[in-house]
Amino acid sequence: MREFLSILLEREGYAPETAQNGEAAIELLAAKNYDLVISDVNMPGLDGIGLLEVIKRNSPDTTVMMITAYSTTEQAVEAMKHGAYNYISKPFKVDEIKLLIRNAIEKQRLIRENTLLRTQAEAKNSFSGLIGKSRKMLSLYEMIEKVSVSSATVLISGESGTGKELVAKAIHFNSDRRDKPFVAVNCGAIPENLMESELFGHVKGSFTGAVSDRPGLFEQANGGTLFLDEIGEVPLLLQSKLLRVIQEREVRRVGGGETKKVDVRIVTATNRDLEAQVSEGGFREDLFYRLNVVELTLPPLRERPEDIQLLAEHFFLKHTGRSAFPSVFTTDALEFLWGYQFPGNVRELENIVERAVALGAREISVDLLPQQVLRFNKNHERIEQLEIPPSGIDLEGYLAGIEKKFLLKALEKSGGVRKKAAELLGMTFRSFRYKLSKYGMGEE
Repeated sequence: MREFLSILLEREGYAPETAQNGEAAIELLAAKNYDLVISDVNMPGLDGIGLLEVIKRNSPDTTVMMITAYSTTEQAVEAMKHGAYNYISKPFKVDEIKLLIRNAIEKQRLIRENTLLRTQAEAKNSFSGLIGKSRKMLSLYEMIEKVSVSSATVLISGESGTGKELVAKAIHFNSDRRDKPFVAVNCGAIPENLMESELFGHVKGSFTGAVSDRPGLFEQANGGTLFLDEIGEVPLLLQSKLLRVIQEREVRRVGGGETKKVDVRIVTATNRDLEAQVSEGGFREDLFYRLNVVELTLPPLRERPEDIQLLAEHFFLKHTGRSAFPSVFTTDALEFLWGYQFPGNVRELENIVERAVALGAREISVDLLPQQVLRFNKNHERIEQLEIPPSGIDLEGYLAGIEKKFLLKALEKSGGVRKKAAELLGMTFRSFRYKLSKYGMGEE
């Protein structure tokens, strides 16, 4: 039977390879990928169902057809349950097997085309690891391309989870420094008493535990890019030293007397409102202007809902190794997510997809969404019941009216303290101030 099928397939223009048992088949499958596997069910050693399980675990896109002379309904159900494309009983007609093989190969061709199209679409809708096709993201890509060719310091602002480090990497890898080090550090994660040593290095014996000379992050990034995340966490005393290094382009290690020249591009990021921090005396004004030569603002996910499905498909592929087909989310689940505020932004969306994948989901429906999304959407049904009058509706004016009411309510609840009012609405102080200005609500 194996020889017969091999000759038949060669005459049909295919390139078959044969294995005399399940173990030999696994060796072939480990060496290369196959579009189609045709296997007997009853074999000595590893039987067909066992082989099917191995194939689907290691190469889920490979199509598997099962053949047997001892057909039973239970066996057929088990084979299909484990992912078999078809189940054929011996004896079979040659035309029947040829048609099934043709259909199986066509299925593989469609899968490959679909994967290629998705890869091309992702490439078209992404930029150096950033994913999105919304107007705001396309504008961001354009800005990154422009600033990458210079050595100007860049301040990246945006909420937590929006991908500020990805933007910093995009700047670095699109610049002429791409072959030099990219060094990233979260300033908020370094203890205050060790921050100076981490940034500038130290010499042996300069403090307890300094058992040898150690270069700081500026020296490690020499020739490349130093990314200082959460720059607002740097204490005031160290800000003056940081300013001097940026201006003079030289560092002095803690406990050392010599200075060393460094050629480093500085990219910083924050989820704070640094201007407000400057006003409150928590951040040096001269350092702020030195860092803020070019500012890039990452939009929160709630302001680019059209990117949710695109990002979800990327994360689904990342956590499963396979493309989502035809979609990651059901229509109902997408509607819930479009109405959700995403305080954790892109990072939170990845957690939602990863959680569903861990639960074995191939498609994410409403019942697989986390509770915080469902709780937020308690008003979903009420929105569904809204009616558009025959004369139509001014949607922008209607939504602007609602937004103004929320701004006023937040100000009332916070006793007029704008920073607290912004927190109540889950907004940055800068965004809140912009909204007030937009609606002419100003200082009063």
